[in-house]
Amino acid sequence: MKKFFISLLLAISLMMPHQIVYGAIQTSQNETESETPDELKQLYAQSAVLLDADSGRILYSKKGESQMPMASTTKIMTCILALEYGNLEDIVTVSSNAAKQPKVHLGMQQDQQFRLKDLLYSLMLESHNDSAVAIAEHLGGSVEGFARMMNQKAKTLGAINTNFVTPNGLDATGHYTTAGDLARIMMYCIKESPKTDAFLEITRTSSYSFSDANGNGSYSCTNHNAFLSMMEGALSGKTGFTGNAGYCYVGALKQGGKTFVVALLACGWPNNKTYKWSDTKKLMNYGLEHYEYQEIGESHIEFESVPVVEGQENTVGLYCKAEPLQMLLREDETSEVKIDVPKILDAPIEADTKVGSVKYFLNGKEIRNYPIYTANEVLKIDYIWCFKNVLKLFLL
Repeated sequence: MKKFFISLLLAISLMMPHQIVYGAIQTSQNETESETPDELKQLYAQSAVLLDADSGRILYSKKGESQMPMASTTKIMTCILALEYGNLEDIVTVSSNAAKQPKVHLGMQQDQQFRLKDLLYSLMLESHNDSAVAIAEHLGGSVEGFARMMNQKAKTLGAINTNFVTPNGLDATGHYTTAGDLARIMMYCIKESPKTDAFLEITRTSSYSFSDANGNGSYSCTNHNAFLSMMEGALSGKTGFTGNAGYCYVGALKQGGKTFVVALLACGWPNNKTYKWSDTKKLMNYGLEHYEYQEIGESHIEFESVPVVEGQENTVGLYCKAEPLQMLLREDETSEVKIDVPKILDAPIEADTKVGSVKYFLNGKEIRNYPIYTANEVLKIDYIWCFKNVLKLFLL
């Protein structure tokens, strides 16, 4: 019983949980408009985002969560849904609604038939509005049905400030996104979709020719994403323009082991067609020059055993499956690891019981939370245990 009284005295003095803070690591904050770096102060876009495609973290934002029209960058969602839910060899029959879509269009006729694969090149290389509607009606039964598919997909990707009404991005009431959401959608397309390879193959193709499903006609498409030849490592992208949206662009780049997505909305109006390219290069170069991979946390954290009140064992061990994070950070950012563990526990305790947490913070904001568990079971003291221990004392 001597051990029990020692545990009880220890419990009286240690009643509150405690926290351990590991030394801070120098790491970078998400930019706010009040702290825009000099090299980004001359961006033309009314809304812009630079996103780290490996972590999903927005590294720079200029009104990045403002809801705005996005023109033909809409077609990114149309394309990825077609790849995931359609078959490239599907035969798409053109409706009167699809055939009457305004320029830019393929010029398809009602009841004409095309392979879905060919229409995706028409969609992404030339940004044809009639191809978008034909694809939408084929997969969703109607434009409205396909818009529901688009919005459901957007929500699953965390694009919660986005609403699709059309599959082609022509101006429509209630059709909007944010630069942040648009970047998240592109991140999914280039890294996380089961059809990423097909998406990249289509959007990186410089030119493509095809006929309709019956071998009639000759159609040629040229890729208008000039960014593909502007920077080493350019992966993909989509342009857009309408009178309400202005020039829009979303593009991705992988260079030096870093993958970035840039999204721009309202980046000038005619005659400022080139603004989107200068803004994209500025943001990509900013990411390449100012962000480096650093490690947050560690994989093997050792914990002291925790005293147990009224336990058949005096202490219980702890473990945690925390893993270090490799993240793109700027040199002025700060990170820390906080460990919350109890100073004392009450028996009985089951093994693998959550009793604390290891939390990773970046710039004061929690980014990961790993549970701490008990390593073993500790039974509560009972009469049988007391009798056995008293007997041992007499035998000694």
